[in-house]
Amino acid sequence: MLKFPLSRYALALLGLVSAVPAAAKGAKPAPGPAALDRSVLPIAPPQYPAIKELDARKAKIPPRFEVKAPPGAPNVVIVLLDDFGFGQSSAFGGAINMPTLDRLAQQGLKYNQFHVTALCSPTRAALLTGRNHHSANAGAVMDIATGFPGYNGVRPNAIAPLAEILRLNGYSTAAFGKYHETPPWEVSPSGPTDRWPTRSGFDKFYGFIGGETNMWAPTIYDGVARVEPPRDPHYHFTTDMTNQAIAWVRQQQSLTPDRPFFVYYAPGATHAPHHVPKEWADKYKGRFDAGWDRYREETLARQKQLGVVPPNTQLAPTPEAIPAWNTLGEPERQVYARQMEVYAGFGEHTDHEIGRLVQTLEELGEMDNTLFVYIVGDNGASPEGSMAGAANEMNSLFNGIPESLEQKTKRLDSWGGPETFPHYAVGWANAGNAPFNYGKQVASRFGGNQNPMVIHWPQGIQAKGEIRSQFHHVIDIAPTVLEAAHIPQPKLVNGTTQKPMEGVSLAYTFNDAKAGSRHHTQYFEIVGNRGIYHDGWFAGTVHKAPWEPKPRAALDQDQWELYRVVDDFSQAQDLAAKNPAKLKELQALFLKEAVKYQVLPLDDRTVERLDPTVAGRPDLMAGRTSLTLYPGGVGMAENAFINIKNRSHSITAELEIPKGGAEGVVVAQGGRFAGWSLYFKDGKPVYLYNWVGMEQYKIAAPEAPHAGKATLRYEFAYDGGGRGKGGTGRLFIDGKKVAEGRIEKTVPNLFSADETANVGVDGETPVSADYKQGENHFTGQIVKVTLDAPAPPPGAVAATPPPPPPPATPRAP
Repeated sequence: MLKFPLSRYALALLGLVSAVPAAAKGAKPAPGPAALDRSVLPIAPPQYPAIKELDARKAKIPPRFEVKAPPGAPNVVIVLLDDFGFGQSSAFGGAINMPTLDRLAQQGLKYNQFHVTALCSPTRAALLTGRNHHSANAGAVMDIATGFPGYNGVRPNAIAPLAEILRLNGYSTAAFGKYHETPPWEVSPSGPTDRWPTRSGFDKFYGFIGGETNMWAPTIYDGVARVEPPRDPHYHFTTDMTNQAIAWVRQQQSLTPDRPFFVYYAPGATHAPHHVPKEWADKYKGRFDAGWDRYREETLARQKQLGVVPPNTQLAPTPEAIPAWNTLGEPERQVYARQMEVYAGFGEHTDHEIGRLVQTLEELGEMDNTLFVYIVGDNGASPEGSMAGAANEMNSLFNGIPESLEQKTKRLDSWGGPETFPHYAVGWANAGNAPFNYGKQVASRFGGNQNPMVIHWPQGIQAKGEIRSQFHHVIDIAPTVLEAAHIPQPKLVNGTTQKPMEGVSLAYTFNDAKAGSRHHTQYFEIVGNRGIYHDGWFAGTVHKAPWEPKPRAALDQDQWELYRVVDDFSQAQDLAAKNPAKLKELQALFLKEAVKYQVLPLDDRTVERLDPTVAGRPDLMAGRTSLTLYPGGVGMAENAFINIKNRSHSITAELEIPKGGAEGVVVAQGGRFAGWSLYFKDGKPVYLYNWVGMEQYKIAAPEAPHAGKATLRYEFAYDGGGRGKGGTGRLFIDGKKVAEGRIEKTVPNLFSADETANVGVDGETPVSADYKQGENHFTGQIVKVTLDAPAPPPGAVAATPPPPPPPATPRAP
């Protein structure tokens, strides 16, 4: 406790008083110099007169400078679900029971015209900065960043994240779950870590960096340190991250109860893989047997009853490529119904975990003054699982390898469990976005960019259980948080002049349902799918649906559509032919906005851009044909590892074999759903190639090497002739060939979006069934491992990865 009187000016310097009003109480700013200057961050301490007294006992201690949040500033919790449709949650008429969302909506506000970017990384960049995604250089997911401004994946210093602004204004900050904002070439132990969460304003981070992860065996970072998940047979990442979030909030409140907190809670759910405990999926048995067409009709009826859509809303037309449910055979219907049961269970399980966090805030007495923003999806439901869905989404989405109906049927009982990496069929994604059509990636349709949102803040919002229909966008959340906290947008952060936020606060809607929207114009663009909203009108074009192998037309030949969305909520009636002048006006406006926010040039490539050389982004392995690794080299993401796909290569390991023989993994990449491993089994060396979880090719030595020094070498001679072809593998011990075998098929594009390469162990899921997860460390000593992968000769491999083949919905006989 302070033992001496302080002036109001000194108190302000300490951050104990502020001229910033408390939003909940409507206080007015106090006159005079009492407020801290929060426009320049970090806030500079005051300059005290030089001390001339020799003896500390006689000198007066100057007041301690400490930045505190403005009085009454609320805690902030932002929940962001992944790949969730407008018509999936019970709060917005869907069939997925989400009691936490329901309860928050009943005590807060539902927003039914809230928009996102239609893709993961872009929405997150916009949410966490208050700027359009292209302004933040996040025009697409980080994995396919290019060299162009707007798309290079590197957030500018002139755009400070919301977390950094809050942290420098006295908040404790933490992020849990999916981040997906770090450039892939920076995801390695070498860094730099500037764009990792803990260098982007968050004091604490626990989660994964990439676009998706295995919920049963995730790739987890605590800060920038790789950590192993708990060894628990009931482990699930969403539960784990919630435990971490709860523990952090409790400790933060124990130690600094007067300091508000900001929690960014972004589960990997319900992005593929759709992983959920079986009992949660089984709660929905039989609920989707009537199919996706009936689901759309029933959802729209519930939405009208709830008032989350206008009474005259029609279902937008189903894309022609999606088969009608009544045309499918019974085996297909069984597979597809189970896909949706698993997804629904995944959604309810996630809401349950969010409920545990809410309960913790209530127990701590913090819920009333917590601005709780629950965004139900960073884009619409995902139509990336192919027309038939997939037991292993790496096949259909990234490698263009189709699965047969029989293959899916065999895995139906385990669908959603550790042995699968599943995604559902396009028909369910389209249905989940009811009353809209299309979905994720299609930024030109509300099925891709319009998601539910609920805001709950008892001390700041008087209304309860009401609906707000003002047009808003995800870039509006950061300005809203700052207004609620009475923190100005900074002009200078860490020495860099800031670009103003491009969003507008929606706080004006909190207690005025009839207020006119203040967000008048908003462009949308993802991989060539683009559109523009302006004062009740929307114009856009579907350049390429996610299930289509190529764009529908050249970018300058796209067919645009026009909708009067104030009268046509679901974009069901195209007015382009009736009002060509308005369409032309909006197309011109799109180009103006595109130039303003560095959207041009448009880039409609997707899978091709996984190759850094094609995309023109930095590559940690650029020009490298050899990589030498040492013990402790673990957690190397595919984007930061030498590429041995589609080419001849060799792996040379210098080892010390213990007496009695060696066991365990020397080096491995990928996991159960695609990858390769060089290991010892019963003392004998083995190379195993796992082709997308469908086929395994094993080359095993008949005898074990002698104890002592040994050189183990694997050579692969690629057949050539394109991507994903086969070749011949050979094993050598001390220069002597000991085994040879054919590998008929190889992975063309990507082993995994989250599993890594490791020396001395196979992390995450095991590549081979010969060893178990967590029990495969090499028992000998590894001196070093060298991978050599010379560039293939010109013409031996296609310059760019081919897009997936046209999807075919399998028909029952």
